[in-house]
Parts: sequence; C-alpha cells; structure tokens
Amino acid sequence: MDSIEIFGVKIHNITFDEATKEMINYLKGSELKTIYTPNTEIVMGAKDNEQLKGLINEGDLITADGIGLIYASKIKKKPLKERVTGYYLTIKLLDIANENNYSVYLLGCEDGVAKAAAENIKKTYPNIRIAGYHHGYFKGTHNGYENHEEEIKVINDINSSNPDIIFVGLGFPKQENWIDTNKGNIKGKIIIGHGGVMNILAGNTKSTPKIFEKLGLEWFYRLVKEPSRIKRQIVLPKFMLKVLFSKDVIK
Repeated sequence: MDSIEIFGVKIHNITFDEATKEMINYLKGSELKTIYTPNTEIVMGAKDNEQLKGLINEGDLITADGIGLIYASKIKKKPLKERVTGYYLTIKLLDIANENNYSVYLLGCEDGVAKAAAENIKKTYPNIRIAGYHHGYFKGTHNGYENHEEEIKVINDINSSNPDIIFVGLGFPKQENWIDTNKGNIKGKIIIGHGGVMNILAGNTKSTPKIFEKLGLEWFYRLVKEPSRIKRQIVLPKFMLKVLFSKDVIK
C-alpha cells in the first residue's frame, strides 16, 4: 500500500473502501493483523518517541483518523485520499462480521463497559458471536506490569474463545503498546486499537453528529461536550503551526 510519513509516522494513503477490502482479506487469512488509526494527538505523541513511532509504523493497516492529518497532507502537497476513522472501521468490521458469522472479543475501558458494548452489538448484529469481553483495569504491560498473571489470564481467555476480531480500548498510547507487545501471543485475524469507540458501542458516549464530521469540527463538538479536553485539544493548533513552519514534515 502507498503511504506517506507525517513527522515520521506512517499513514497508508487509502480510501475507506480500500481499507474495507484489506480488512476482508485479513479475515480470510490465518495471521493476526494489526490496525492503528492515528489522529493528530497520536502523531504528535509519537513524533519524538522512537519506540512508539516504530510500533505504529509496523501496523498492517494505519489510517488517518484525524482531520488535521488530512489538512497537513494537502498543505504539503502530498494529499491523503481520505480520512479513515477508527469508529467507522469498527462499524464496518461489525457489518462484515454479521454478514459472515465472525466472532468478536472486546477488551478495555472500565468494568462493565465492554460487557454493555457486547450486549448492544449482539442486539444490533445478531449473527456475530461474542467470543468474550474483559475490562482494561488488569495488571499488564500497558500499565507497567511485565508478564503479570492477570495479563496472562486475559490473553489465555482471548485465545480460548477463538475470536476473529479483537477490539482493544485502552486509550493512547496504552492500547498501541499492549497490542505490539502481545500480538505474537494472541490468536485471531484482526486486532484494532480504537480508543473511545467502545464507550460509544456501550451507549455511554454519543458519536459525533455527521455535520460536525463533514465540517472537520469533531474536535470542537467534543470540546463543547467535554471542556476538560482543552489540554488535549491544544495539540491541534501546535501541530498545524509545526506543519506550516517546518520543512520535511511530510515525506
């Protein structure tokens, strides 16, 4: 797949339909494939972190979740074809799973969230087999515990349930680190880190209205809903300033 690099972070230059075809092929295969969906915040977080940048770049499918990445690629004359978000990839995966009787395992968030998400998925997508679910508050590599028995138990639970798709909602960068560290020990076809999507599936958070998505103002909608996000949202203007006034930002 064609790709560009934004501050050294690889982004595959594909459309949503092309990403869908990749996922369909992954589900027909026998190896676990990793999907990362970096936004502006993730790119800025990985910019000066070689370890994080390296593991994201090793993903099998890496899509541009943030509108800032689309703007930046156009400004620097290396335009990305389309924004491909983690939320819509997740919904597409559920559609594909429902059509083909695939199984899903949900890992992450507070106790009860993954369970609620699983129950809602089963209501909307009756042909999906819920392989299992587990909250994200276990001791493991994502929170500084190497080879902890709790993490080993979670991995064994995933493998014994034989899922096709694993959703990991531990938040950035914990989910990326967890996936990269444990992918060699996990059985499945696709594993995707998707941040707050599990809360949306559980009904705890509303998805962004489409009008805000079309205008590229998701960040504003979220900020209005959660003013405490201001510390995180400030990364967007910082990112754009660096894009405007730095050379070789995008390759």
